[in-house]
Amino acid sequence: MRKTMRSLMGGEGLARILACGLALWLAAAAPATAASLDAALLPKIQGATFEVVAAKPADDPLTYEKPLPLDLLPFQERTDKYHSIGTAFAIGKNQFVTAGHVLLTGVDSLWGAPSLRDANGKIYPIDKIEKFDLRKDFVVFTVSGTPGPETLDVDTKPVLNQEVYAVGNALGTGVVIRDGLYTSDTPEQQDGAWKWMRFSAAASPGNSGGPLLNKEGKVIGVVLMKSANENLNYALQMGEVLNAPAQAVIDRRLPYRFDIFSTTLSNNLKGQFALPLGVGEFFKRYQSVFDGFVDSQLKEILAKDPDKLFPRGEGSDQLLYGASWLNTVPGLIVRNSTGEWGLVEKDGNRMSLAANGYVQAGVSGHNFLMHLRRPDTLPAAKLYGDPLALAEQLCKMGIFMRPIGSEQVRITSLGKPTTDTVYTDHSQRRWQLRVWAMPFANTRIITYSLPVPDGYAILMRFAAADDSYDNLADMRALLDYMSVGYEGSLAQWKDFLKNTSLLPDALKSVRIEADYQQRFSYSSNRVAFSVTPQLQKIEPESTLTLGMGFVPDHGKVVWDVNAISLRANPQEADRLHIERNVAPPASLDDDARSYWDKLVKRRHPYEATAFASDGETRIGAPATDAGTKSPAVMYSVFYAMAGSQAQDSMKPKLDMVMKDLKVSEQ
Repeated sequence: MRKTMRSLMGGEGLARILACGLALWLAAAAPATAASLDAALLPKIQGATFEVVAAKPADDPLTYEKPLPLDLLPFQERTDKYHSIGTAFAIGKNQFVTAGHVLLTGVDSLWGAPSLRDANGKIYPIDKIEKFDLRKDFVVFTVSGTPGPETLDVDTKPVLNQEVYAVGNALGTGVVIRDGLYTSDTPEQQDGAWKWMRFSAAASPGNSGGPLLNKEGKVIGVVLMKSANENLNYALQMGEVLNAPAQAVIDRRLPYRFDIFSTTLSNNLKGQFALPLGVGEFFKRYQSVFDGFVDSQLKEILAKDPDKLFPRGEGSDQLLYGASWLNTVPGLIVRNSTGEWGLVEKDGNRMSLAANGYVQAGVSGHNFLMHLRRPDTLPAAKLYGDPLALAEQLCKMGIFMRPIGSEQVRITSLGKPTTDTVYTDHSQRRWQLRVWAMPFANTRIITYSLPVPDGYAILMRFAAADDSYDNLADMRALLDYMSVGYEGSLAQWKDFLKNTSLLPDALKSVRIEADYQQRFSYSSNRVAFSVTPQLQKIEPESTLTLGMGFVPDHGKVVWDVNAISLRANPQEADRLHIERNVAPPASLDDDARSYWDKLVKRRHPYEATAFASDGETRIGAPATDAGTKSPAVMYSVFYAMAGSQAQDSMKPKLDMVMKDLKVSEQ
């Protein structure tokens, strides 16, 4: 889902904190004054206006490459124990108002629930929520403790073109007052159910939830949004706040998009429950409504045109009958605007690790798609069994940084994950779900890691804390549309196959045996063959790749092996490649039918004649179940060697393979 909880809040609080590296200055000085506001009103305004703050985490699970250079930060920022996230004001005895999106920064936050802080630095935890409206973006609440006696009077009938004053904790630098005009009213965007106030007084991130005053110092509105393109900002009239019922009203239209489609849903997040509630219980109830909406939108978008959802429908045929699924960097199966499904691969850059390890990472939307080749010095059992080992390798990529002033300090360890479980997708692949906290940014790192012979295939996202459920649900659904080939040296395959609890079901019917310099054999319920050193070297470094993906199987689609490639070693081109092929349906183009016809009739390149291609010599032939005359499944078998090779040297190689190869499906 690409409309996150934070984005529906208006995005001022946490968005700015993350973008600016948490550079907040929380001055507690007296408010700056606007020239025409009566100075006698200032003590009352100051006493009734509060910062909304969230506590900085006391413990940091992260480890850094060096001590944090906190001296680069302004004194106030490095010594303050709180982040400033907005503004609130008092309208009665222990009755306060702020923006709804400011309160919601506390949902599932690593910083805990927001509190109020007065000009003297005293903290008042939010206690009970008395009124809340998501669409109108306000909340009325009480606090624990006894703030000062000052409250602001309210004017529910403001007059257009009068002078107004925006009061708030602008940019986290302390409460300031800025003047302008109340210029106009404009209907709210969804269906014009009320009118926003537009005003020209300056408003900055941190102003959210502050009061908009008239020249008598009375509150006429709640400052909520900054205009993106002009200095005309938005406020909600106080009459809407005072006349609201004592309940939580959640009703806002949100776009919803799932990465495999080009279409977008637009439905209403809706819910309602009685107030007052303690702030913790309020967050639980709100989270339940929001999470239910995420689930319903995901279910709805996947239920649209179910007969055309991959792997069903003609739009899937090109991929089902034409892919070999050999990609080792995870690829995403997506549908384009014409209804055709295709495999999107983002190989990206390769970052070297120690001992022949590397991470190859691509980016698709909000997703990091990565292949981690484990260092030779890192045992498979250690990598799969210890999340700290995975985190250590990811940190070596240098993508986890903490901004401190003008510096970016590299994070070298993420500490223990807050979540460490296994999720099994529809293809019966076991993905290890690990979630790490980055408290300084109120962000979580989410990884779904699939064990493969040489390391991991990984889907990763950065998620603002309040977006965690959204991202987890989205990523979990995406796993069913991920393509990953299984590759590794024969030595790595031996280690990998020992981890039986993490193997996909498709490999449970596969038997792989390697007796170095003696014999390699592969067998499954579909095909079996063996290789001896007469054909090519069989060494610990020999590379075996299994293309594993979605394959047609007698009227069904299953996730299984459809391609097998065995290379002598990484330095040599000698290799054997065997690929499963299925008779194409009528929906496919002439190219697909021509390819199948070449297999059936043993035409080039399947006539067992050597030919040159890309600096090597290849020879190929088809293979079928010996008991059928009109096969629906055929295997293409190729052998390749570097350089120019004669037919007399290539044909015996192919014959060795074909003599021992057995196809057991028709």
